Amino acid sequence: MLVAAAVCPCPPLLVPEVAAGAAPELDAARAACTDALGVLAASRPDRLVVVGPADTAGPETYPQGARGSFRGFGVDLDVCLGADGTGGDVGGAVLPYGLAVGAWLLGRTGWAGVPVDAVGVGEALPAERCAALGRDVAERAGRTALLVLGDASACRTLKAPGYLDARAAPFDAEAARALGAADVAALAALDVALARELKVSGRAPWQVLAGAAEGTDLGGALLYEDAPYGVGYVAATWS
Repeated sequence: MLVAAAVCPCPPLLVPEVAAGAAPELDAARAACTDALGVLAASRPDRLVVVGPADTAGPETYPQGARGSFRGFGVDLDVCLGADGTGGDVGGAVLPYGLAVGAWLLGRTGWAGVPVDAVGVGEALPAERCAALGRDVAERAGRTALLVLGDASACRTLKAPGYLDARAAPFDAEAARALGAADVAALAALDVALARELKVSGRAPWQVLAGAAEGTDLGGALLYEDAPYGVGYVAATWS
């Protein structure tokens, strides 16, 4: 049963060591993520599932202990999907960057006490499969919480990674509204093709959340919405 969810952006720039001198520009986003994880902890789950973007359609599963690294960004920083962000190695299980940011967030907030595992879903995974995956996660025994990672469009400004696209701001506004309102139907209805054109890494993870929340009465709260660097970032909670 799904008892709570936290929705957070997952750019590697969220990690101060990666952002370096630009780190203060995302302080508000980091604070919102910390608040969102506090809501998860308050829900007293029996297990936590981290859902985030992956390089392949997936789903790809990662056990507790899977490791990630930010060395590709020139930073000597490794993370582990574990109770405190550190721990043993699981051979071959390398977290993609989005999930590595999730592991960093959990370690930063001192998350501990319940088992943690992760699943990566890519931009090509159909909405129906995302919803089915979410239902499977929620149907597992015990109280389940989700940490859902992903960014909105990367096309909000001329200097954005995907250049300026007039469709990006309306898409992001509707996604933020749906995440803040815990609107399962609206998230399930997000246009997969449009999301891909706008380079939305959060579409598939958000639709996993929508599937997991079907039949629940969770309420939502929007904690943060902005588009620094031309990329839409959203933080929200469902509880």
